[in-house]
Amino acid sequence: MAELLAESPVTEPQCRLESINSSLYGQLISPTSKKGASIFVQPSAIQWFGVDIGGTLVKCVYFETQCQGDGEGVRALKTFLKSSLKYGSSGIRDQRLEMPRQCLGGQSGTLHFIKFATSRMHGFFDMVTKNGLGSFPKVVCATGGGAFKFENDFREVLGVELKKHDEMGSLIRGIHYLCKHYTNECYYWENPKEESISNTVPFQLGPDPYPYIVVNIGSGVSILLVESMDKFKRIGGTSVGGGTFLGLCGLLTDVDSFEAAIALAERGDSTLVDKMVGDIYGGGYEKFGLDADVVASSFGRMVNPELRKQAKPEDLAKATLVTITNNIGAIARMCASSSGVERVVFVGNYLCGNEMSMRMLAYAMEFWSQGTIKALFLQHEGYFGALGCMLPHLDPGVLK
Repeated sequence: MAELLAESPVTEPQCRLESINSSLYGQLISPTSKKGASIFVQPSAIQWFGVDIGGTLVKCVYFETQCQGDGEGVRALKTFLKSSLKYGSSGIRDQRLEMPRQCLGGQSGTLHFIKFATSRMHGFFDMVTKNGLGSFPKVVCATGGGAFKFENDFREVLGVELKKHDEMGSLIRGIHYLCKHYTNECYYWENPKEESISNTVPFQLGPDPYPYIVVNIGSGVSILLVESMDKFKRIGGTSVGGGTFLGLCGLLTDVDSFEAAIALAERGDSTLVDKMVGDIYGGGYEKFGLDADVVASSFGRMVNPELRKQAKPEDLAKATLVTITNNIGAIARMCASSSGVERVVFVGNYLCGNEMSMRMLAYAMEFWSQGTIKALFLQHEGYFGALGCMLPHLDPGVLK
């Protein structure tokens, strides 16, 4: 796990303590716990959570306030969440992405970013119950398909109500906030094709970045045209995304986690699996600007039984990564070209720790558009929806 980003000596902001949004938190919540006791959340003890429950990963954003009136239960919750960088078999707290000194809802605090496998959702419920985290918030802002799928489980097991929000609207709000409040959130890759000299360069989207395209790579892929903070629409997508990569790698190589699949792919050579332009022409196809090392047919060499026998797990993992990333890049470029948009922002947990795909996307955008389309990336990758779903309640004015 990467070390915590160095903090500059910035003075703690002076936040005026304002009343909590009573429509969401400062009220008696009607559901009851399994023991029949009614649930009441004291405004002074509120800890804010936003969750984005996807098909593969659950992303959580936790706003830890510095409220002096915290009770013992809330202090226990804080201690538990900050006690480790890992929870169970798949939970991770992304310490490198922490954002201290944030002023939201009239309080100063730190934004924490946590994720775990959606397949472990019931393990999460068990963890909350077994650790006696009775002060877990009784209303949680949520987005993603799992906000519907697991709504009854949250209510019946934890006594928690989910305040559901539109997935794409939450995504855009989260991007808007983090690009404004996190230094160097946005960046691009320089010399993406040459691994030895490639590097990232900060990019400022600016106060008026519109229009731009967002390519959200989760289990599948959604592509949005964003024309303003409140005006955006889905213009494309594909079912071939991060879930496809992990699923195929599991079938082909027996890896059982995204991190293991990426690590395996890093050691592989996809040209031993894919059929290249050079395999067909003996070199490049100059008339159409196709170099010899351009993929002509993904997994094309595997039609030969002898080559199939020689294929190594790492080569298959790398070819799977290349196939899926190229597919996403091609669709994204066509959407950008048809919309007349020059900036394409790639987000989603598929890109977490996946420099290979980021560099491939960056090179593809630049090469096939002849430099007219720029691929941009964001530091917080898959957490925008989780943050964006709670911002309208936590601090509506922060988005203006």
